[in-house]
Amino acid sequence: MSDKQVTIVISPRDRFSGLADCIDNVYQHTDESLFDLIIVDLGYPRKEIQQARARIETKSNARIISYGLMIPMESLRKVRDEINTPYTFLLDNDSRVSPDWLPPLIETGDSTGAAVISPLTLEKDGVDGAYLRNHVYTVEIRTVEVEGKQYLIEHKPYRRELPENMPKETAPTQAFELHGVMFNTKILKEIELPQMAIREHLDIGMQLRAKGEKLFADPRSVIYFDNLGSRAELKDLLYFNYRWNRKIGQESHDLFEKRWGYKWYAEQAVYFWCMRRRLYLILRWAYIPIPVANIIDRVVSSIRRRLFPIWDPLKNPVELSTLLYDELEDNKPVQLNHGINL
Repeated sequence: MSDKQVTIVISPRDRFSGLADCIDNVYQHTDESLFDLIIVDLGYPRKEIQQARARIETKSNARIISYGLMIPMESLRKVRDEINTPYTFLLDNDSRVSPDWLPPLIETGDSTGAAVISPLTLEKDGVDGAYLRNHVYTVEIRTVEVEGKQYLIEHKPYRRELPENMPKETAPTQAFELHGVMFNTKILKEIELPQMAIREHLDIGMQLRAKGEKLFADPRSVIYFDNLGSRAELKDLLYFNYRWNRKIGQESHDLFEKRWGYKWYAEQAVYFWCMRRRLYLILRWAYIPIPVANIIDRVVSSIRRRLFPIWDPLKNPVELSTLLYDELEDNKPVQLNHGINL
């Protein structure tokens, strides 16, 4: 067993670039006595891995594990057996931690026994705006009926709120996002990790709720998500197209419905989201400044929505929805299928 409290696992989200900066950032703002570091190599270009090796060559608490090209959830199924600390923090390579970010999460985990403790995730300059704003604090899983069928909605209170207006209190949450999140390692090893690139975080949140586990959001810990604002390399586009392609998105939605019995209200919007992010990546790869890239993105997206409307039959779906767990017996979802693959 390690004598550290947390294993930090860094894996790619949308792209490969930025890994070395992510490693530097972790060591700059984190007490080394608290953590071990695992860097998950999912097909990084040689340059990125060489830079990562250079960053950790003098570190006794860090290593790289190479699995080859695969989606992050598949690699998490593999790497969790390598973890022997009480807590596991999953960190995307395009997220950055801030000073004193880790101790509050450990404190909340120890005091509440929670399965998940998520930090406040702020979104940096990038898609949809060139200013710092809230990306996720707490998450609600809601349900709305359309033509006799139940659809789920992921609602994020305070979405895009300015940081100074965010609550300061630790609060229960029904889900989280994988830009950065801490798990109780024992519980992480007991849950199912489905082969999903979309909605996997909500599937995990529902599993934990079904088991009676607790999830908290602790805004004393702050991380920053770079929403594609940094310039992209060509191989970033290749990884993005692999991770977010329409086929795996459709398979993820189908698997979620098979496991829980609910359709997803924003399914078509997710595919549209992927198209927009792909365009934005290309614009940033071409050195288009963020404000100009956002204007081009909005114009192209507006034209596309007129030509290919997104299914969105309700004017205010969130206002018409109710909290899912309030409608269920014992306030817990019922899992219909335990297969992790289609």
